[in-house]
Amino acid sequence: MPFQTLAPGRPGRAQVECGSLIRLTLILLFVTVVAAQIAGCSINRMLARAVADQLTAQAEDQDDDLELVRDAAPFFLKFGESVLARTPDHEGLAEVIAAGFVRYAWAFVAFEADRIESRDSAAATRLRQRAVRLYARAERHAMRALEQHYPGLERWLANPLPGGDPMVLDPRHAGVAYWAAAAWGARIALSKSNAEAIAQLPAAVRLTSLLTACCVTWGDGAAASLAGTFEAGRPGGRLSDAQRWFDEAARLSGGRMAAVPLARAEALPLAAGDRDEFTRLVREAITIATQNPGADNRIMLERARWLLDTIDDRF
Repeated sequence: MPFQTLAPGRPGRAQVECGSLIRLTLILLFVTVVAAQIAGCSINRMLARAVADQLTAQAEDQDDDLELVRDAAPFFLKFGESVLARTPDHEGLAEVIAAGFVRYAWAFVAFEADRIESRDSAAATRLRQRAVRLYARAERHAMRALEQHYPGLERWLANPLPGGDPMVLDPRHAGVAYWAAAAWGARIALSKSNAEAIAQLPAAVRLTSLLTACCVTWGDGAAASLAGTFEAGRPGGRLSDAQRWFDEAARLSGGRMAAVPLARAEALPLAAGDRDEFTRLVREAITIATQNPGADNRIMLERARWLLDTIDDRF
């Protein structure tokens, strides 16, 4: 399944970037210590929720210094998980944490595995195994948040009863559904030798279908691009349908998201052996990323350049 490139969408509350988060570290640690010392569970919960609100708001910040983002992300994610454990009904923080694990796993773990594969396959395998675990954490946080609104969702996704009541996703939950599906698909893509993981692909596809049915415009093309990636990669998927999804994603993105042509390049012409079309799309991604600064596009720029540098290994 060619699930290589995630289209993260317009920066929003799920945009986990860490430039300004470092400036909050001492404040947040202070709040945590104080909260732990205050008697009364209700006060502790109130303080924990205030910290969750602050983490969610700070995740909107952009920082295109990828080394800073990479180095700060583990602290943010671990701290965020501890706060989420105290505020399990805080969907905004659940979305932020899920998005953060997906982005970190994709940009700094799985991508590094791809880059070192030719010279150290054993190390690349270890990195991919770590990426699988990170994707699983993202999936767990996002699905737990969804289950609070849709009890039995995971069971329904695994085995929808014929003639049963249809499941309908509320647009308010589109973000957390997107990151659940993206994490699920990425985990499955790195688990090709795991029959249990591969068997979950239809459920992940159903979740993506719920997302596009309610909010195909979510993320300025991210949801549509994800649907295209799934359609291209699933057994029995129709390439013509995948093309339509990617066309829709390109339209919705307004030419501002490098992830859209990059996802299309790795899902379609790479699998078809079409070097010219692959090259065209990767170069389009480079142009978009160069003209539209931001952390997401910077991440895609790094991958696009690497794909061109190593194109002879693919064709």
